Amino acid sequence: MRVPNSVVLPVGTHVDCCREEEVEEKRRDIMAKITMMLAERKSNLTHFINNLEGSEEPMFYVDQWERLKEMENCTLTILNLVAVNCTDHHDIKKLEATILEHVKNEELFPEVVRVLPPVYRQVEAAIVDIAQSEEMADHGMMDLQYLLSKLSQRKHLANLGREFLQDILRYLHRVGLVVWYEEIKQLESTVFLQPTFLITMFKLLVRYHLVQQLESIS
Repeated sequence: MRVPNSVVLPVGTHVDCCREEEVEEKRRDIMAKITMMLAERKSNLTHFINNLEGSEEPMFYVDQWERLKEMENCTLTILNLVAVNCTDHHDIKKLEATILEHVKNEELFPEVVRVLPPVYRQVEAAIVDIAQSEEMADHGMMDLQYLLSKLSQRKHLANLGREFLQDILRYLHRVGLVVWYEEIKQLESTVFLQPTFLITMFKLLVRYHLVQQLESIS
């Protein structure tokens, strides 16, 4: 809801636990609830904006007003829910095909036709090479400045600057090749070249019935 022009594809799992008629009923119910939620959000934003504009001293709330107007202008496209049985490989392939079909839709993603400069591909290939090298630690974490120095050692990337690398990292973060939390101060100088390590770590920390498991330890 806070990302400008975002596109959301709702996915319903555990279809194998439902009867066929239940799946369609739940699909309609979920989409109806999403529609209601968006309408409520729009109504609340309008209400808050009107309250600020109608206050006795609106100049004190300019920052708040600007943030709310920004949120009000964030368009959100909700696609039709896809129901899948995660134990069925055919359903997983169907979900993959649906995602690819939407991603190639220029109306939903105007930037899909943007041509990237060759250096983007060169940096991408070099980062994959570094991530797969024997000297790379399993966690795949690397200091941003150190990554720049490693890339600059390559002949065709000798003139790569920090700002340009950051632009490329934003792109690689969006496509999922690396993870770079530039908006988090404590992590802005760290690049995760192995995103799967983060998934493994989160799986260890965030677990189903975690509280019950911890309470069962004497």
